[in-house]
Amino acid sequence: MTRKIDIFDTTLRDGEQSPGASMNTEEKLVIAQELLRMHVDVIEAGFPISSPGDFRSVQEIGKLAGDDAVVVGLTRAVDKDIDRAAEALACAKRPRIHTGLGVSPQHMRDKLHLTEDQVIEGAIHCVTYAKRYVEDVEFYAEDAGRSDQGFLERVIQAAVDAGATVVNIPDTTGYQLPDDFGARIKGLADNVRGIENVTISVHTHNDLGMATALALAGVKSGARQIECTINGLGERAGNTALEEVVMALRMHGQELDGHTDVVTGELTRASHLVSRITGMQVQANKAIVGANAFAHSSGIHQDGVLKARDTYEIIDPADVGAAGSEIILSARSGHAALRHRLGELGYRFDDAEFDEVYDRFLEIADQKKEVYDEDLESMVQERQRDIEAIYTLNALQVSCGDPLVPTATATITDEEGDRHVVCATGAGPVDAAYKAIDQVVSVHGDLQEFAVKAVTRGIDAIGEVTVRVEAAGGRVYTGRGADNDIIVSSAKAYVNAINRMISTTRSKQQEA
Repeated sequence: MTRKIDIFDTTLRDGEQSPGASMNTEEKLVIAQELLRMHVDVIEAGFPISSPGDFRSVQEIGKLAGDDAVVVGLTRAVDKDIDRAAEALACAKRPRIHTGLGVSPQHMRDKLHLTEDQVIEGAIHCVTYAKRYVEDVEFYAEDAGRSDQGFLERVIQAAVDAGATVVNIPDTTGYQLPDDFGARIKGLADNVRGIENVTISVHTHNDLGMATALALAGVKSGARQIECTINGLGERAGNTALEEVVMALRMHGQELDGHTDVVTGELTRASHLVSRITGMQVQANKAIVGANAFAHSSGIHQDGVLKARDTYEIIDPADVGAAGSEIILSARSGHAALRHRLGELGYRFDDAEFDEVYDRFLEIADQKKEVYDEDLESMVQERQRDIEAIYTLNALQVSCGDPLVPTATATITDEEGDRHVVCATGAGPVDAAYKAIDQVVSVHGDLQEFAVKAVTRGIDAIGEVTVRVEAAGGRVYTGRGADNDIIVSSAKAYVNAINRMISTTRSKQQEA
């Protein structure tokens, strides 16, 4: 029997640090529900001291998870951080505080301004302090990939002696080669006293495109926990992709002496969900969950696959949820069919809410021959954006074409319930719509990115627009909107970005 390898998902913390991928608490809870359905072992829910939103996310996910997963709050090696994390985790049945500090020469010299002895003292203190609140304490040695091996072993020895239950060895910059990283983990396993009673965790980044290889090298050398994210989301080039390490362990469990309990049939659904919520698109040739992961265009490949699937596919698409039976939803579908399919997707509504959702479903179904899962998820998330809105786009009418001057008339409701009807012209229909919206909203930003995609296939597909708007000070906010009319989608996305900008500003003011 192979070793159980714990899957530590940090989509909601490190994944969210990917520029433009921020999520609110409600969106994090939807993803957390999917992580629980996948049987992920550990969920890093946020960095509680960083913002009231992160504090609430850790708090709510702690309540949601119950006994099904460990819930983690990240901290620096600072007492007030640890106090705040403990407060957020108070309701969690299986809480863990994740604390630590940098151990590489670069971090100690340039960021922390600490000596080696001071770092060791800090490691002992933060673990000991966190143990006052919880039994399960994970210590991270940030930038361990560029640290001196002998010093790294001293730091980890100090953390283990202080009572750490998990020691996290991150290659924070994705610098190492897999064999070297594996040797680093083996050195810790061989030389740190008592480490056999502690879980060694690996947290690798993809700066050189080797995050998955690094993580698996760590497992082969003794690590029993992998820290990863859905779609490899994360800082810079991203983190280890959960779907990749899970399927690698499934295919090569004997060689790596490890297995996971992750429900692999949820991997594709989880990928789509995270992509849609964050607005971060998954490249078509992404391993396991990309649109082309199981596509064959070469005639030779097609012939081979038709004769025997495993001539060119090492994974059955059904094993990762990329194929299977489904209920076909159309305008003729009733309440029961829609409620059943939404339930399978993880969405629950009381009767009054469901009636509103069903009415919107019928509007979509009247415009499409078939309503797909992606349509339903887009519909529900669009509704959530409307519920939380400070400004709501009620109607948009646009006239354009040669030789007309593009003109947009928008009806917008503010948070006081006042309706504003405004009109503007622009260089094109989207520009005119945005200029009309700017006449009503209280803050403005510069459009940095505009992306359009069809949620599903076909000429009648719902169009989903993602925009990134830069506010004064340089912070970028992501907005999303979905509608059968792409100009309406564009306007909704812009209003959503403005709403996020205002909400963040208010949270900071309240914190101050």
